[in-house]
Amino acid sequence: MLKIICGPKGSGKTKRIIETANHEAESAKGHLIFITDTKRYMYDLKRAIRFVDVTDYAVAGEEALCGFIKGIIAGNYDNEFIYVDGIARIAGKALADMAQFFYLIEKVSEERGLTVWVTCSCAEEELPEFAKKYL
Repeated sequence: MLKIICGPKGSGKTKRIIETANHEAESAKGHLIFITDTKRYMYDLKRAIRFVDVTDYAVAGEEALCGFIKGIIAGNYDNEFIYVDGIARIAGKALADMAQFFYLIEKVSEERGLTVWVTCSCAEEELPEFAKKYL
């Protein structure tokens, strides 16, 4: 399952995704992975959540991000939740041009029984049509 947290820049999306991750960590049976492009929020997450800063791995572009997420999933079959803060920023692409990313991540999350949360910097009404179903 793929879920989106959206809102304009500065609206508290990162805070909401961190709160969601911390809440799920209390009852999750599998692993939780938080992916972002900064170390800024590392200490805001509970210890049970694996923190990954993509800048440590030179992830650049939509295909690289998608492959990186799939690699994390392939590395451990006990994953339950994946959180990606700022997908368009990490991918270096406009959200409107990321339909393929959403399709691939939705497909792999369904196949593996994962819940994937992503943040998008735009108002709900500005979300592309393909992404609205993930709200």
